[in-house]
Amino acid sequence: MLGNFNYCNPTKLYFGEEAIKNLSDELKNYGKRILLVYGGGSIKKNGIYDEVISILNEEGKEVTELSGVMSNPTLDKLYEGVNLARKNNIDFILAVGGGSVVDYSKALSASIHCTEDPWQKFYIRMEDPDNEIVPLGDILTMVGTGSEMNGGAVITNTKEKLKIGKVFNEKVFPKFSILNPKVTFSIPKYQMVAGFFDIMSHILEQYFSNTDDNTSDYVMEGLLKSLIHSSLVAVENPEDYEARSNIMWIATWALNTFVAKGKSTDWMVHMIGQQVGAYTNATHGMTLSAVSIPYYRYIMKDGLKKFKRYAVNVWNVNPAGKTDEVIAKEGLDAMEQYMNKIGVVMKISELGVKEDMISDIAKSSFILPGGYRVLTADEIEIILKKSM
Repeated sequence: MLGNFNYCNPTKLYFGEEAIKNLSDELKNYGKRILLVYGGGSIKKNGIYDEVISILNEEGKEVTELSGVMSNPTLDKLYEGVNLARKNNIDFILAVGGGSVVDYSKALSASIHCTEDPWQKFYIRMEDPDNEIVPLGDILTMVGTGSEMNGGAVITNTKEKLKIGKVFNEKVFPKFSILNPKVTFSIPKYQMVAGFFDIMSHILEQYFSNTDDNTSDYVMEGLLKSLIHSSLVAVENPEDYEARSNIMWIATWALNTFVAKGKSTDWMVHMIGQQVGAYTNATHGMTLSAVSIPYYRYIMKDGLKKFKRYAVNVWNVNPAGKTDEVIAKEGLDAMEQYMNKIGVVMKISELGVKEDMISDIAKSSFILPGGYRVLTADEIEIILKKSM
């Protein structure tokens, strides 16, 4: 039965090849002192930086730059941003980059005026901000996280080897997001396919929960089928606009909170994958791909009805004359074949995990109750060993 829920998503999206033309009008709604947040040098190489700076200058903005946001944003980098924003009395944050830059900027927006340690308040106690929020907007350059239309913000504490995602309320959602699929054409293949699997994992984390006939499940099956088709096209031709635009749009809908409504949601692949990332600094999407098949095979019998449905409705497994378990297994086999075809990492050992890390990764992984089986640390260790 569909449960009771509230739904609010205040982010305004501009999508398409000329989406950036809307930046000027949006900037008129915010203050003069802008913090421009980005990662490495890619936005300078592809021309986006110059275009954004030109628009900011035309609008008479005072720009402070914060560069060097890494693929797994760290707590130290968050503290650096807080100090810089306070020093320059920042009115608005403009994030230009992939999901990590947008994640980081959301954490920053909530932390600038926080009078406590944001790590303790937001990431350990999981409290919502009760302080002023510095508004932000973003220009997305890579797809995968869905960070452009949600409150998620993952930060890594390198000293404690903890990678934690905080889901902020809608006050921290980007005010606007600018999405141009063509900008994603230049992303290296490794990062591209990692993003593809991140999208798939977001959908599966929500799909593999609850046993009722939820409308969201039908939506997610459609998103998955579109993603599978478009990603196979994009791997062959990264500049196929139709495929890349579909993937960009799927990524947004995979994690803009819509399909989660009425679902308990799982998120254990993310909890395990994030701790793999905390110990190795590996690319997020690849940590998910490396643990997904062993995890889903481990819990398959606990959610057999849904795994059977997944096999038939998403992977077109023929159910005739087969047991539910055989059908479900064939679905996961088809998923594994697809993952190998697009070229994601299938073993955590390829990401730098050593045997002597496994126990610590398992013990430090957060255990969530929303999936078909509530794991123990010992079970996570079994899954990690199967992922090697």
